[in-house]
Amino acid sequence: MEIKLDEKFRNDKNNILKEKVVSPILDESTNISSIVDSMKDMSIQARNIGLCAEVFENMLKDKDRPTIMLGLAGPLIAGGLRNVISGMIKNNMVDVIVSTGAIMYQDIYQALGYNHFKGSIQADDAKLRDYYIDRIYDTYVDEEKFWATDTWIGEITDGFERRPHSSREFIKLLTEKYLDDDDSILCNANKKNIPVFIPAINDSSIGIGLTNHYHRAKKEGKEPVRIDSIRDNYELTQIVVNSKKTSAIYIAGGVPKNYINDSIVMSYIFDKEDSGHSHCFQVTTAVINDGGLSSSTLDEAKSWGKVKTEANRAMAWVEPTVALPLIYGSVLQKGLSKGRVAGGIEFEGDILTKI
Repeated sequence: MEIKLDEKFRNDKNNILKEKVVSPILDESTNISSIVDSMKDMSIQARNIGLCAEVFENMLKDKDRPTIMLGLAGPLIAGGLRNVISGMIKNNMVDVIVSTGAIMYQDIYQALGYNHFKGSIQADDAKLRDYYIDRIYDTYVDEEKFWATDTWIGEITDGFERRPHSSREFIKLLTEKYLDDDDSILCNANKKNIPVFIPAINDSSIGIGLTNHYHRAKKEGKEPVRIDSIRDNYELTQIVVNSKKTSAIYIAGGVPKNYINDSIVMSYIFDKEDSGHSHCFQVTTAVINDGGLSSSTLDEAKSWGKVKTEANRAMAWVEPTVALPLIYGSVLQKGLSKGRVAGGIEFEGDILTKI
């Protein structure tokens, strides 16, 4: 039996079926970049990984040099991504970082010489508790060393000026004065004047260290150092309104993703119409069905003006310890960030003075 289609439908069908799914051909000389490029012609999440890498490439090739904002959430340091994220900074691929407190706390923890260890999801967690070993999925950390890091943060905060600080200012002071580690995300960001915002800093072990300081200050009848989260809003939005374009990379979702997007919305406070990100991609495993912002699509963000309607964008539902090394490695091997000057952002108090 022959199916009969009129000429218009036949032509439309041929147009719909013009791009073939292509299986990659790998050999001994295949590198990361060629693998990721070939994934664009595959399907399911392989294609999405390839498209995310393509968006990243377009960010770096854009002649208008967009300010690239990196949002970090999830167990990224525990998962082994510390050097990958530091590599993005060293290779001038990032201008602003917005992170959960846990990620930057664990960066500090390692900068102080402590480590994460391979574990097992089948571990006896009650037994681990007997040894003061904390489990993050299949990674272990030493709770005694966490206590030491918490206490260290509290004690050095005792020496800071007793007034409100943005999370950016606080973390910059801590890094400049007390951390020295070439593998550290914070140290590498500080070298390039890349601001690091931690909008939910209290929801982390940094917050525990700050509470340690706060309690001691109250007992001594002194004013404690405070974190002013609204000042974070004010500072980040100044970066947005003074950028010709912005682009966003979301590793997982959470507060950092929404915070970066809200900085676009807040542009109206400075009498600038929000223009949305020109390029953006996200890797996540969050499901979209619950309406949560961690998994909200970049198309949904267009309705809020957070992403330009014509933005170059992609999403991959792939766990970040798998996705980010592939995307970063592919872009790195193409050398697209060579010659790009990253960061260079400076503040005097809460006023942006250089971008």
